[in-house]
Amino acid sequence: MSRDAKVRVEVEGRVLTLSNLDKELYPGVTKAEVIDYYRQMAPVIIPHLSGRPVTRIRFPDGALGKSFFEKQAPSHTPDWVPTHRDGDVDYVLVEELATLVWLANLAALELHVPQWRAGTRKHPDRLVIDLDPGPPAGLAECFAVAARLRDRLAADGHEALPKTSGRKGMQLMCALEGTSTATVVSEYVKGLAEELEAETPELVVSRMERALRPGKVLVDWSQNNAAKTTVAPYSLRAGAVPTVSAPFSWDEEPRLLGTAEVLQRIVTTGDLFSSLLGIGI
Repeated sequence: MSRDAKVRVEVEGRVLTLSNLDKELYPGVTKAEVIDYYRQMAPVIIPHLSGRPVTRIRFPDGALGKSFFEKQAPSHTPDWVPTHRDGDVDYVLVEELATLVWLANLAALELHVPQWRAGTRKHPDRLVIDLDPGPPAGLAECFAVAARLRDRLAADGHEALPKTSGRKGMQLMCALEGTSTATVVSEYVKGLAEELEAETPELVVSRMERALRPGKVLVDWSQNNAAKTTVAPYSLRAGAVPTVSAPFSWDEEPRLLGTAEVLQRIVTTGDLFSSLLGIGI
């Protein structure tokens, strides 16, 4: 197949034109394989994207090339793709497989979403805590901090679910009823971060200054800001290999997972983040 070859396909009644399917988006991994990953993961990833404005990180020259954030729906967005206007931006909403395939064809490797659903910016239905290790700290240190946060959140009635970021860190997510504002949620998580830092300043830092991070885990509370987004569960991440932001259970040590292992885990464990769904507002 030539580099500029185009193929028309039908996806659940939608007709799409796919291009450059043999182009490598990761070393040794073609666009066709990226599209197929998202196709197979659609039943579990779409519920976590549904109703949420999706910010894409696109890599037209592959995962090791230049990238750009895209919030605005492109001018060539098919008329069957739903959008949500927030401020002066029309965001893409991913409600079906065809939209997911369309985005993958645009080399939108990473899919990021806010903690709120379309139309409810001021009242998030998710809480997120990002754990970012400063070398030489790594996933093991993140997990130790995550376990303490799990217990602290449970004391306040929140079930924390862990996932890797798909890179060096991890995240905790909790379902919310949507009755608190993003500001209240952000201040609550900031308080937890400061509490852990006061208890173990040798391991935890709550402030963003990079000079404070080496050997510690930043408990980043800022992603609860209504303007911020977090990589979605099961999204690919860019890099030398296609890693995934993958949920895991509390009885296993977190580690970076690739597409093949994540696909297999879905068969054996199902969606470990399913309890995040359906609480809503």
